Amino acid sequence: MQITFLGQAGLFIETKHGTILCDPWFNPAYFASWFPFPSNENVDIEKLRCPDYLYLSHSHHDHFDPEFLRDHVWKEATILLPDFPLNILERGLRDIGFTKFIYTKNCQTVEINGLRITIVAMVAPIDGPLGDSSLIVNDGETCIFNQNDSRPIDLDILAQFGPYDAHFLQFSGAIWYPMVYQFPEKMMQTLGRKKRENEMARALRYAQQINASYVIPSAGPPCFLDDELFQFNDFDRDPTNTFPDQTVFIEYMQERGYDNGRLMIPGSIAALRNGSCAVNHPLPDEQVKAIFTEKRSYLEAYQQRKRPVIEAARASWPRGQVDILSSLRDWFEPLLENADLTCVGVNGRLLIDCGEQAVIVDFQKREVYPWNDEEWEYRFEVDPALIESSIIRHIEDWVNDLFLSCRFKAERKGPYNEYVYIFFKGLSPERIQYIEGYYAEQTPEQQFWESNGYRIQRRCPHLKADLTRFGKIEDGVLTCTMHGWQFELATGKCLTSDDRKLYAQRLSEDGTPATSEEQQEWVRPPAAKCKHCWYVPSKEKKA
Repeated sequence: MQITFLGQAGLFIETKHGTILCDPWFNPAYFASWFPFPSNENVDIEKLRCPDYLYLSHSHHDHFDPEFLRDHVWKEATILLPDFPLNILERGLRDIGFTKFIYTKNCQTVEINGLRITIVAMVAPIDGPLGDSSLIVNDGETCIFNQNDSRPIDLDILAQFGPYDAHFLQFSGAIWYPMVYQFPEKMMQTLGRKKRENEMARALRYAQQINASYVIPSAGPPCFLDDELFQFNDFDRDPTNTFPDQTVFIEYMQERGYDNGRLMIPGSIAALRNGSCAVNHPLPDEQVKAIFTEKRSYLEAYQQRKRPVIEAARASWPRGQVDILSSLRDWFEPLLENADLTCVGVNGRLLIDCGEQAVIVDFQKREVYPWNDEEWEYRFEVDPALIESSIIRHIEDWVNDLFLSCRFKAERKGPYNEYVYIFFKGLSPERIQYIEGYYAEQTPEQQFWESNGYRIQRRCPHLKADLTRFGKIEDGVLTCTMHGWQFELATGKCLTSDDRKLYAQRLSEDGTPATSEEQQEWVRPPAAKCKHCWYVPSKEKKA
């Protein structure tokens, strides 16, 4: 098997049974905010024109690049479609001319002309744009796991498809937090440091569990070439920056005893044969090294080449073409009317501050109205041109467009609330109904594990990660390293958010449950029944 790295999560996989093009991204994304790093300007796209199969992990535009696919990839390619509940990705591909689809089932292997293909689909509202996935390819000689930026939960299932020769996974930041928040500088640095550490710790934990012969860091980081975003790049290995590059993660692995990390840049080719991984770069080693050791100079030159692209994008943003208030009222209020659990989850006012047309989205009253100095719980400050663009194009997922651009500022009063951003993924009747239905499902979790003198529910209340694999306990606090959420064992209280509870029962020295005076109160399930965190104890504690 031979794999050409295309940048970000892009791969071109060549096997004796056919070729697979994965997540090719070449055009700037999210209002011309994100660009591939390192640059993939010199990748030979002629090689990519006629793949046998095309796999897109999800519809984020640093994975699904409609312009590139429309202009450069033949429409006879067969799509390997993840098992998502909504056909958003399929519709997007059909719109640009693709007609051949293989509809995979989650974690079920399909055999296609000698290839064994398995796609692992994640379908929680928080997973990507209402769905994310990873790909396993086995050609009979080599098996790879292309995790990209997905976060699969059940690693026992993944183990049965191995052993793996190579593992491609995300290790770096790919979101706006904490940079856009109006936090004090010291707090911003603390949050950035913690997020950077969590990102790499999670990636290493995945690498340990998958146990592939070789690990290739991918799916980030992007780079930011617009002048107003340029400071988000990690020029000099700043420990508080959330966008560490590939060399940082490889060294992170080495410091912890793992020397199987391999660096690939756009155009690098990895030959996986007989248990070996030989990587051939498109540039001399010294030039490859300079990309990372002289990153500021590299990005400044890249920025100059892309400046006309950025300026053209900014010039295209509409101004004064839309009445923002009436447009958002007509659009959002019918959605709010049908978003019972989302509205309960937000339970407050959100201010969209775009200058003269500041708008309140009131999740309690389920109304949209002009802001008249009312108190708010959440605030987004956004250039009105970006709101107008989102309205004109009727973008049904602002997370996958506006928010990932990092072209906004945010404030909140209180802890992070995922329901706020989930609402902005659901800006159509189809999407909001799916989100509401998902949250309404009841899935009692009856599995437990024992550690540090406690009997603990096995699945994390946040996104059901297996805590026997991703849990870390220190000083009475359990940290789920999947997303960095923390819980106090003595009380079950979530220290990261106020809408999650963990069941943890203190055990006596002989391993039996502690007496009623010693053990904590039973943790009640939240009012909004959520598939992530709905937990019903097997019995109620007696009064």
